[in-house]
Amino acid sequence: MGRVSPASNRTIQFGVFEVDLRAGELRRRGVKVKLQEQPLQILQILLERPGEVVTREELQQRIWPADTFVDFDHGLNNAIRRLREALGDSADTPHYIETLARRGYRFIGSLVAANPPPAIPSIAVLPLENLSHDPEQEYFADGLTEAIISELAKAHDFCVVSRTTAMHYKNVRRPLPEIACELHVDAVIEGTVVRSDGRVRVSVQLIDAHTDTHLWADTYDRDLREIFGLYSELALAVATQVRQRAGRSGVFVDEAGTNLQKKRAVGTPTVNPQAYETYLKGRYHWNKRTPVGVKKGAEYFQQTIEKDPNYAAAYAGLADSAGLAGFWAFVHPEDGCRKAKIAALRSLEIEETAEAHASLGWAILHHDFDYRGAERHFQQAIALNPGYATAHQWYGHCLAYVGHREQSIDETTHALQLDPLSLIIHASCAGAFWFARQWDRAIETCHRGLELDENFAPLHWVLAHVLQAKGMLQEAIEERHKAVHLSPGVPVFLGELGATYAAAGERDSALGVLRELHDFSRQRYVMAYWIALIHTGLKERDEAFLWLEKAYEERSAHLAVAKVDPRLEQLHPDQRFQDLLQRMNFPA
Repeated sequence: MGRVSPASNRTIQFGVFEVDLRAGELRRRGVKVKLQEQPLQILQILLERPGEVVTREELQQRIWPADTFVDFDHGLNNAIRRLREALGDSADTPHYIETLARRGYRFIGSLVAANPPPAIPSIAVLPLENLSHDPEQEYFADGLTEAIISELAKAHDFCVVSRTTAMHYKNVRRPLPEIACELHVDAVIEGTVVRSDGRVRVSVQLIDAHTDTHLWADTYDRDLREIFGLYSELALAVATQVRQRAGRSGVFVDEAGTNLQKKRAVGTPTVNPQAYETYLKGRYHWNKRTPVGVKKGAEYFQQTIEKDPNYAAAYAGLADSAGLAGFWAFVHPEDGCRKAKIAALRSLEIEETAEAHASLGWAILHHDFDYRGAERHFQQAIALNPGYATAHQWYGHCLAYVGHREQSIDETTHALQLDPLSLIIHASCAGAFWFARQWDRAIETCHRGLELDENFAPLHWVLAHVLQAKGMLQEAIEERHKAVHLSPGVPVFLGELGATYAAAGERDSALGVLRELHDFSRQRYVMAYWIALIHTGLKERDEAFLWLEKAYEERSAHLAVAKVDPRLEQLHPDQRFQDLLQRMNFPA
C-alpha cells in the first residue's frame, strides 16, 4: 500500500476517487461527489494514516470535541454509513473503509498521490466504409468498427465514443469538424475496409478534429484468420499516436497499469474465419436490441460456438442475448438470465473480458438477486474496460436497486457521456432518476431521448413510470398505450399498462389486461411481477403478495427492483414484504 503525506499533496487518489484537500472535495472520475462535512473529515483523517487503525476515541476528539452536545455513537455510525455510500463501499466486503470491532476504522485502499493530469483527449471511431459495396457485407465493416472501439476503450487515459453513438454517423457525409463538435471529441478516426478471398484490407487515418488535418495514416493487409491481431495492432498504433500528441509516453496501458504493447507481443490467437463471420452477424443483429434481433443474434452466437467451442466472445454474446431476453421477458427466466449466467461463466473460463464480467453481473442481478456479486463483476468490467458504456449503465441499475441513488445517477450519467446517442442508456439514466424520486429530471431525460427517436418504446415505458409517480395518471396511460402500440406482442408493456389502469382507479380496464395476460400465458411467458403490480394498484394486497411470491419462485427479472419500485411503497409496512426483501438478500 502506497504511503502519501497529505500535507505535501493537494490531491490524494485511490481507485476512481480523489480527495482535493485544499478544496475539501471528494471526486469520482473528476465529478464532485456529494458528501457532508463529517464523513469527509473522517475520510481525510483515515487518509493521513493509510493501513493504520484510527480509533473511535481519536475521531471523537478531532471531530466531536467534548463541548459538543451530540450522541457520538449515533453520529459516528451515521457518518461512516454516509461515507461508505459515497464510495460505493460495504461493511461486509470493504474495498476502502474497514471496521475493527470496538476499536475503530482503517483505510485499506491503494493510495497514490495525484496531481491534476493534462487534458484527457477524446476520440471517435467513425463507421468504417465497406468498399465492397455489398450490403450483405455491412455487418463485417460494422463489426470491425466495434472491435476497434472496444480495443481503444481499454485505455484509461483518453475517452472513446461508444459504438451506438458512433454508428449514428454511418454513411453521413458531413465535415469532420462539425461531427467532432457534436461529439465533443478532439480527434476522429475514419477509414475503409474490404474483404476478399480470405483476406481483409483496412485503411485508417487519424484526423485532428479542430483543424481537419491528417495526423497519421496506415494500411493493414491481413489473412482473415489473423483478424484479432489486426484490430489489436491498429488500436495500439492509434493509441500511441494519440498519447504522443498529448505530450505523454507512447506506452499504451490499461486501467490496471498493464503495458498492452508487451502483453500483445506474446501473440494473439488466430480465428476460424467462418466462426468469426457468424460472430459478427450475431453482434450485428444483437445491436438492434429488438426481440427479433436478440433472438437472431443468439442463433448466430450459437452457430459460432459450434464452429469454435473456445470462442469466448461468442459465449459473452450469447450471455448478452439471453440476459436481455430475460430482462424483457421475451423468454422464461430459465432460458433468460439463468442461461446468460451459464454462458458468461463459460466465457470467463476461456478469457477474462469486460463484456463477460458485465454480462455475468447482469444475469446474477436479475436471476439470483445477488447484488453484491453483481457489483463485483460490474466493477471488474469497468476496470478492464473503463470506456465500456454498457458496464457503467448496468452498474447504475445495480446501485439503484439497492438504494444507492446518487451513485446510480453518477454511473448512468457517465454511461450517457460515453454513448450520448444511445436510446437505451437514456432510458436507464431516466430510470435512475425515477428510482431516486427526481421526477422532473427523469422526464427531461426521457424527452431528450425521444427527440432522437420518438418511436423507442422503452423511453415511453419509463416516462409512464414517472408520470404515474407524479400522479399524472391519464398522461401515464397515454404513454403506456404508445409503448404497447410500438411493440406489438411484447407483454411487458401491456402488463404495466394494466398496473397504471389499476392505479388510476380504472378497475374494468385493469381486469381486462389481466385477462389478456392470462391468454398470453397460454402461448408464452408472462412475468408474475406485472400481475403483482396490477393487484397492488387494485388494493388487493393478498393477491399482490401471492403473485410476488410466484415472482420470487420463478425468478422474475423485474423483481430485482422491488425494494425501490415506487409502485410497491404501499406494501412496505407489511411484514410479508420485509420477509421477501430478506430472502432476496438485499444489502442492509
